[in-house]
Amino acid sequence: MSRPYTVQLGHGLGLVDETRTLLDLWQPGMKAPDLYRSVLQAGYFGALSARRLHDMISVGFGMRYLTGDAAPARLLKPIQHVVPRAAFEQLLFLYTARAHPVLADFVREVYWPAYAAGKPAIGNEESLRFIEQAVRDGKTTAAWSPTMVKRMSSNLTSCCADFGLMEGGARRVRKILPFRIEPLAVTVLAYDLHGSELGDNQLLVHPDWSLFGLERDDVLAEVRRASLNGALIVQAAAGVTRISWKFKSMEELADGIAQGQL
Repeated sequence: MSRPYTVQLGHGLGLVDETRTLLDLWQPGMKAPDLYRSVLQAGYFGALSARRLHDMISVGFGMRYLTGDAAPARLLKPIQHVVPRAAFEQLLFLYTARAHPVLADFVREVYWPAYAAGKPAIGNEESLRFIEQAVRDGKTTAAWSPTMVKRMSSNLTSCCADFGLMEGGARRVRKILPFRIEPLAVTVLAYDLHGSELGDNQLLVHPDWSLFGLERDDVLAEVRRASLNGALIVQAAAGVTRISWKFKSMEELADGIAQGQL
């Protein structure tokens, strides 16, 4: 059974620039309360109330990047200043969508069908219908109020704008932007799925790829394109795919990226 939708995406939305700052302050072994104290001591985000700062760190940052022994943070911290901005933001999008099923499903069920159909824009009315249907289907933790439904519909499109899927700014209708997964993001996601002990053929059909609008054949093409950086080697024939991995772990991959090997 899929996890229920919550309102927690609203604690910062994309948090792109804030995540960079928090990763600089975060050190391995830190939990969310430790990071919160470090931020207070450093005097960052002084315009936020203590409550909003706490929620941004514990819910916004913590749910996305401090899960699984902080594996996302341990990957992102050493590479954030050496990888292209677009690739880094796509990794933030991946981890945010994993943490918030409401965003993941909106991207899969509304954004990509609109993109594939050639629609120029997505408005809050479409995200509102998506949320209203989710409430009717019992996908939320509770029966959200009309005010919360409206707020979450706006949060969804704003979050997509933060990650470059749609245009930014305060808009009720947002232009759909060209969005293609970056080779470095392909490499990281492939290694991430490989580390979860998926076979190479299972890896190609994992639902995470659909966040980027990719089906199996698309994934294989993108993995082949990404293999040009030397981090993996792809062999595919008769419907069977084998991938050879240069690095033995995500930690080794992160070190390789940080050292400019990719």
